[in-house]
Amino acid sequence: MSKSNSRVLILVEIAVIAAFAMALEYVPHKTGISSIEMSYGVIPITVLALRRGPGAGMAAGLTWGVLDIMLIGFGEGSVLNPIQGFLEYPIAFAVAGLGGLLYGRFQAALKAGKNREALGLAWGAGLIGVLAKYFCHFLAGWVFWGSYAPKGTPAWLYSLVINGGSAVATGILTVIVVSVLMTTVKKPLFEPKDGGQLLSQH
Repeated sequence: MSKSNSRVLILVEIAVIAAFAMALEYVPHKTGISSIEMSYGVIPITVLALRRGPGAGMAAGLTWGVLDIMLIGFGEGSVLNPIQGFLEYPIAFAVAGLGGLLYGRFQAALKAGKNREALGLAWGAGLIGVLAKYFCHFLAGWVFWGSYAPKGTPAWLYSLVINGGSAVATGILTVIVVSVLMTTVKKPLFEPKDGGQLLSQH
């Protein structure tokens, strides 16, 4: 496959994954605990980041964030001001693809047949994406949503509890689903035939 065709294929994958992540936002994702919810879209973003590298993962995350703020964020009143909106949507959703930083080691482990190492790296990638995303939400919760904290509760602690709980729930789910995918559809899902990544220099 030529470089141009490979790049087009990657862009298509980015668009499909972003749309899929956005569609998952409409699936019930509350944990039963007030304000704590799971972000299912981190899972397909992690898969793409491991398949195509951090550039593709973050591009899909950014697209997802833009879709989310337009289709849900504005309508639900979740955007208080431009800075908070930018931090909690385009930025937070884009950094969910940072798990792609492990792309090189992950692909090398797959090619070498080191399945346990590859699985560990996949877990690491998922958790990096989750932590990066929810760190942005934690900052926004501390700075912009602090007035919603119960009386006597510091804004930073309120944000840490809410966003930390969501991060833990999302992280556990991501690790479980990625583990299942690694043991069932590993090759077609994580190993593209063209072997390309969005920001490849080769």
